[in-house]
Amino acid sequence: MINKNYDLLGEQLAESGLEMSLEPFITGALISGATSIIGGMFGSSQADKQNREADRLQKKQQEQLDKIADKTNEHSKKVFKVDRQNYANTRAFERETLIKNWQYQTEQQDFGYLSAIEQYGKSVQNTQDRLTYNSIAAMQAYESEQSALNDLFTEDAFSRQGMLVDQLQNEGKAALGQAGNSRTKALQSSIAALGRNSAIMDASLSSSVEQSQRNMQQIGLQRYAADLQANASMMIKPKKGPAIPLPMQAPERIFIEPMEVLPGQAAPARQQSTFAPILGGFISGAGQIGMGIANQAANNYQSPFGSGNWAMGGSQPYNPFTG
Repeated sequence: MINKNYDLLGEQLAESGLEMSLEPFITGALISGATSIIGGMFGSSQADKQNREADRLQKKQQEQLDKIADKTNEHSKKVFKVDRQNYANTRAFERETLIKNWQYQTEQQDFGYLSAIEQYGKSVQNTQDRLTYNSIAAMQAYESEQSALNDLFTEDAFSRQGMLVDQLQNEGKAALGQAGNSRTKALQSSIAALGRNSAIMDASLSSSVEQSQRNMQQIGLQRYAADLQANASMMIKPKKGPAIPLPMQAPERIFIEPMEVLPGQAAPARQQSTFAPILGGFISGAGQIGMGIANQAANNYQSPFGSGNWAMGGSQPYNPFTG
């Protein structure tokens, strides 16, 4: 069994011929050295603890950055998918709208053309009716004028017949009532009067015939002018317009998938040396112990050149380090 009171350091000093008491320098040095060593070990433990905490915080920060990158990429993919779907929906709606507008415009064009055809047909019918009316009106005017001319000829005939009767009566009277030259003169006078009257009637009849012809021509001109006006008021036959071109859409949009976001790198954890505090503690402790031993040895050393043992009440001891 090892004796707890065994002093290895004292035995070593005794064997070396430098036996000395552990008080007060050795004890203080040992305490200071042990304190430095313990402090170094504690500092190393604290540094290790701080290093582990720094590693934990770095790992936590990195996990947070990875999570942010994953969320960002997930959101970007959702936005990209929604954008493409919205574009597809909008494009389909635009195409449907374009087709409906094209169908409506085509129907409107057909409706307008059919309406124009109906109006044209009505205009043609009105023109034909107008021309028919002009023809009937002209025929009635011609008939009226011809009837007036016929009446004039009839009246002229009756007038001539009456003149001839009067002439015969006058000649008979002249033949019965007179003789010789007087009768001859009376007959000549009666014949001359008949000639004058006939010439007057001929001139009047000729003038009336000419006027009737002029009236006929005027009737023809009036009908021609009315026909021209009727034809001019008739609509021009409509033509169907060109077909409305089919609607066209703009080229499809090109989509580029979003670039994947890489997670950021957390700042490296600041690592403290765990060996430096221990090494510093041991060096400091060893120095303090060594200094304590040296001081104690110097205090207990008896020099053959000294005037006495300072510890035994002599004068100031000789210090081999200071002289």
